[in-house]
Amino acid sequence: MSPKVTLYWLDKSRAQRFIWLLEECNVDYNIEIFKRTPEMLAPPELKKVHPLGKSPVIGIHAPGKTEPTILAESGFITEYLTEHFAPHLAPKRYEEGKEGPGLETEEWLRYRFFMHYAEGSLMALMVTNLIFSMLKGDKIPFFLRPVTGAIAGRVDAAYFKPNFKTHFDFLEQQLATAPNGGGFLCGKDLTAADILMSFPMQAGQKRLKMINATAYPKLNEYVNKLDSMPGYKRSIERIEKESDITYELF
Repeated sequence: MSPKVTLYWLDKSRAQRFIWLLEECNVDYNIEIFKRTPEMLAPPELKKVHPLGKSPVIGIHAPGKTEPTILAESGFITEYLTEHFAPHLAPKRYEEGKEGPGLETEEWLRYRFFMHYAEGSLMALMVTNLIFSMLKGDKIPFFLRPVTGAIAGRVDAAYFKPNFKTHFDFLEQQLATAPNGGGFLCGKDLTAADILMSFPMQAGQKRLKMINATAYPKLNEYVNKLDSMPGYKRSIERIEKESDITYELF
């Protein structure tokens, strides 16, 4: 018997990437759906799955085991699923006959870098930015909104925009220099790192409005390409079919 995978999916979260990743894997999987609270927090029921109470989380149901193996953290989940079910989404580490420290292919080095960069550098900035943006939202009492909005605006101008520019400039250059003609971050082929990077890239285009054809033509084309990938489209179709939720990025 082959193992089965359960994805514990939370709406308006980074978990959607893992439906796409599972669509690219040769594995049977199902989705357990969780909805955010009115405060836009993960529901307490998720803590029954994993003590941190966050999504994404996956369960691996191995033959002969009564309880699933539960895995958390996006980078770890991505590497685990790719290693076991989708090795075609990881670049070749070494050229034939050239193995050892410092001899890795550029494609593989980029792959491992972006596997950590997506959550460790870029998403950390995006989550902080999202929290600050709430200072302008309707949950702030209207008489305080001018003050909190002004504070958020100053932090945005002094900190967030310059840092996002640094990241997006870097990523534009990475696409311009991707090996073997490029097209994706690690080269000419889609990798699991591209799938992991899809959420912050979509956020940069659709929420921040910083990634566009004028400012970042290669990044903008890249995000549009990810949005049009068959696996990504299937992920949207599946979650909308299995839930009463019209999928939204945020």
